[in-house]
Amino acid sequence: MALALNDKVLTEAFGPSEGTALRVKQAAMVVLGIAFLAIMAKIKVPMWPVPITMGTFAVLTIGATYGPRLGLATILGYLIIGALGFDVFAGSAANNAGLTYMMGGTGGYLVGYVLATLALGLAARAGWDRSVLMMGFALLIANALIYLPGVAWLSVLYGNSLTWAVEVGLVPFLIGDALKLGLAALLVPGLWKLIGNARS
Repeated sequence: MALALNDKVLTEAFGPSEGTALRVKQAAMVVLGIAFLAIMAKIKVPMWPVPITMGTFAVLTIGATYGPRLGLATILGYLIIGALGFDVFAGSAANNAGLTYMMGGTGGYLVGYVLATLALGLAARAGWDRSVLMMGFALLIANALIYLPGVAWLSVLYGNSLTWAVEVGLVPFLIGDALKLGLAALLVPGLWKLIGNARS
């Protein structure tokens, strides 16, 4: 289960692989990734006990397909754009955006986005993204990395216990997150299989 860090990630399996063309491709992937994050963050699917927001799904899939460096550049670019006041987060709005929003209840989860993206990028680099089982395991780790700072920050911000923070900042989202993790665990290895079939 050790990370060998020598495999290609999904976005490296197509297009140019060196020189200026590679740099152009990477820049385009970052821009597209930021746009994808911003769009998905605004999508809410009706669900019990709370709606499913697709921002986490976008973070997980970018981490698993972009690799650690390109994924980190993308998620940091997204956060910088949000910090500048653009309405790119799930609950942000014209009158509640930028650093004010980021220091609110979702601030810890945004930190977790960075940790999750790095973890999934490293797992993908090690080849875990080729297997549904290993991809699922990596996604569980990444999701935990989102919730750890998220729940801890809720507790600090509102001065309540960690138990309270878990009850309001974790438990209501477990069903939706399980669905998103299952989808991502099937999607990424499935895309690898499609690429392999296309080249055979």
